[in-house]
Amino acid sequence: MSNRFKSVPLSAVVIIFLLGALSFKIYTNFTTKRELQLSNNNWDKLSLILKQIDNHYVDTVNQEQITEEAIPFILEKLDPHSVYLAPEELTNAEEQLLGNFDGIGIQFNVPNDTAVVISVIPGGPSERAGLLSGDRLVKVDGEIVAGVKMDQDSLVKRLRGKSGSVVKVDVKRMGFDKLVSFDITRDKIPVKSIDVAYMVNDTLGYMKLSKFTRTSYTEFMEAVRELRKFGLSSLIFDLRGNSGGYFDQALLLSNEFLDKGSLIVYMQGRNRPRQDFFADNNGTCRDLGIKVLIDEGSASSSEIFAGAIQDNDRGQIIGRRSFGKGLVQEPIYFSDNSGIRLTVARFYTPTGRSIQKPYGSEDYYGDIIERYRHGEMFSADSIKINDSLKYTTPSGKVVYGGGGIIPDLFVPIDTVGVTPFLVKVSNQGIAFRFGASMADRFRSRINEISTLEDLDTFFEGAGMERRFLEFASDNGVNATQQEWDESKDVIMTQVKAFIGRYSPMDDNAFYPVLLKIDNVVQAAIGQ
Repeated sequence: MSNRFKSVPLSAVVIIFLLGALSFKIYTNFTTKRELQLSNNNWDKLSLILKQIDNHYVDTVNQEQITEEAIPFILEKLDPHSVYLAPEELTNAEEQLLGNFDGIGIQFNVPNDTAVVISVIPGGPSERAGLLSGDRLVKVDGEIVAGVKMDQDSLVKRLRGKSGSVVKVDVKRMGFDKLVSFDITRDKIPVKSIDVAYMVNDTLGYMKLSKFTRTSYTEFMEAVRELRKFGLSSLIFDLRGNSGGYFDQALLLSNEFLDKGSLIVYMQGRNRPRQDFFADNNGTCRDLGIKVLIDEGSASSSEIFAGAIQDNDRGQIIGRRSFGKGLVQEPIYFSDNSGIRLTVARFYTPTGRSIQKPYGSEDYYGDIIERYRHGEMFSADSIKINDSLKYTTPSGKVVYGGGGIIPDLFVPIDTVGVTPFLVKVSNQGIAFRFGASMADRFRSRINEISTLEDLDTFFEGAGMERRFLEFASDNGVNATQQEWDESKDVIMTQVKAFIGRYSPMDDNAFYPVLLKIDNVVQAAIGQ
């Protein structure tokens, strides 16, 4: 035995050996591969992983938070429209589609870091309490909301609440030095999906549908009945910017215009057999001409309606290629009030075109930017057409699949009046802010406006051009004479429309004025 170990007692050697053996056992427990048995369905690996984290991870883990963050990531790997909605998100999403929500019943804008009431909903809580158009929201339940750069969503959350609950609102009202306080009892607030409906001339009507909510069909039929009293025989139906909504509402509206047996749309998926939807011959609008306006913001139910009209040779589609959202989502709800929208099928137009544009490797939402880059927004010749996806309507008209509805009459983005001055005015919201300023200054006169003629008379007599140029200059935006000559008509029409929206006419002044410089609407009128 070497001299090194002669002085070490045998008992110490034994202890060292045992400690080494124990350390080795502990080490091997950490390093030995842990093999967990999977069933034939590998999806249970997700739950196994979460269980292992819960049982063995070095630190405390918030499993609820991990799950909430993992679910959206999983769904976004499927397709662009399968989504997870947390409880609050689900509630907000469904409120917008159901056609009502709990609140105080006002429309407002925020032109200069302070919310200004545009209008109060007739019969709503705010009207009953005494709020007026032009009031500025300063406090909500004692909290200052003016001049603190509060975003619009945060302000909406403070104003909304359960029906029957009370919110105190303090406003700055023109002509009063002190704040005016109101205790407003929240109630159910109807949400319009028809923004406006009016007669363009003796026989042609215009109607704008902003979304397909639970009440869209009812609103549409009421609007048509009113327009028929004034001689409606043909309708411009504006679906631009309408991103969709309830599928059944698109079916009901399509049915109004199609003869019995006409295929409206069909859907099909891996676990969903083909399902066809036909017109039942009960439509009351089959005598009306129909021109449908679409653009890159028209999606889903908008495309179903446009596709049904186009493929059945029922009317004319005017504008630019629609978004291309033809995936069917089925809602699935959980007991914690969250839910998912899971894609289960695809929509196909009557000729067999898939509405859905490609996704996966492509930049799905960046596709709109690409349309600008390769010129599609300015020329129909730049629309990418796949000849292998060519279809024919009953009349022999050729239509194309591959994503979105291509209009029968293409209308490019309007560049008339666009100058560096107009761009600066638009980017800084000068026209909008000026309109709010004029609504304040001439509140009593604007409150008396009840017709478009009244609005014209007021506008022409108030020296608006001079006032606007001074307002723009005060905000650091100046125009050369050439820029003003080119942009004047566009800008002053926008200003008039904004001021009209602050009058009792609201959207019934805003849209008729603004649509006079809308090249898509003007193209439809000229057809």
